[in-house]
Amino acid sequence: MTTTESKPRHQRLISQIRRRAAGKALLASIFLVLPLIAAQSARAQAFTVLHTFTGGADGGWPPAGVIEDPTGNLYGVTQLGGSFNYGVVFKLDAAGKETVLHSFLGSDGLYPVGGLMEDAAGNLYGTTSYGGTAEGGGCEHGCGTVFTHRPAGKQAVLYAFTGGADGSQPDENLIRDAAGSLYGTTGYGGNPVCFVGLGCGVVFKLDKTGRRTVLHRFTDETDGKSPQGLLPDGAGNFYTSTYDGGTHGDGAVLKLDAAGTLTVLYSFTGGSDTGDPTGPLVMDQSGNLYGTTYAVGINLHGFGVVYKLDTAGNFTLLYTFAGTTDGQYPGSMVLDAEGNLYGVALGGGTGTGCYYGGCGTVFKLDIAGNFTVLHSFTGADGQLPNGLMIDGAGNLYGTTLGGGGHGAQCSYYHGCGTVFKISP
Repeated sequence: MTTTESKPRHQRLISQIRRRAAGKALLASIFLVLPLIAAQSARAQAFTVLHTFTGGADGGWPPAGVIEDPTGNLYGVTQLGGSFNYGVVFKLDAAGKETVLHSFLGSDGLYPVGGLMEDAAGNLYGTTSYGGTAEGGGCEHGCGTVFTHRPAGKQAVLYAFTGGADGSQPDENLIRDAAGSLYGTTGYGGNPVCFVGLGCGVVFKLDKTGRRTVLHRFTDETDGKSPQGLLPDGAGNFYTSTYDGGTHGDGAVLKLDAAGTLTVLYSFTGGSDTGDPTGPLVMDQSGNLYGTTYAVGINLHGFGVVYKLDTAGNFTLLYTFAGTTDGQYPGSMVLDAEGNLYGVALGGGTGTGCYYGGCGTVFKLDIAGNFTVLHSFTGADGQLPNGLMIDGAGNLYGTTLGGGGHGAQCSYYHGCGTVFKISP
């Protein structure tokens, strides 16, 4: 067993969360964000805990954000709890009542990491980081799956990774095209030169018949390793970032076109631009990309930044986290119809006694560059917040990996996590 796979489960989870802050909801209509930075005090926001997980049958440790159907129901996954403590797919109705749609068995996957996506027929799609293949194969307890959950309640494995050239441990949301093909990334597998033979990760396609195609295998050279989810542009191109590698070894932003050609759009230097980019990117109507970094590489000593990359590849630093009340280690973001950015920070804030010293924050960066903390977690209402979803009314929804109480099976993060809502 390798050093990486020998880590306790909570260490593997926090590593995955830090590399890919989950919940990857994107808006169809997004606009330009201006690079002026200014401080702003928080305005009153209505924060509500919609559900607190117990770590039992209802699940525990939701690793990604939630999605919403047209009737206001929320859907997500947890990594613990359920019938076998391998995680669940859950539904939360508008009244806050939770229904467990599926408990993972192991053969159908275990420990889901990426969030869910839904098609027009109401079918849910997601990934698990382990399970799906027999133990003793290319990974510990299987190399992960792509699964679907149908409205009638039937769950099916669409593909089980082997840990070889096809990749292993998918841990980001899937993208679905008009023909019904699914696209995603894996953190490992593919080219074995990374992570002591575990592999550098791949971009994959899974068509409606279940046929899998690897669109790119990462090499840990200029393209980096461990891609962090895909952003489609509507023209058949995908954008992603790698937290390591690139020309300077501090990560890169990449484009994979419809013909399968990979282009490095930007390589982080580890200097004033920081490095270690995180989470899926977001794009405005002009084609500008926005993302975050942890800035915690070998030569980096910060708490993360928000950046912009224009269509010419020019890098602009939009906000630098101080690591205090504003937060530490930002994750992926969403844009509203007015061009404001919203995101989460895993640590920092005014809460105490949590994993990073603070319990995390939800923040807003408006089109004028004003930074606002919308909520600072206390631990009782959650800690280690995941990615956000925003609805048409401007409500934000998200989850926290931990906090919310001392569940017997989830004590490492002082609780089993929560689902929350922030109303404007």
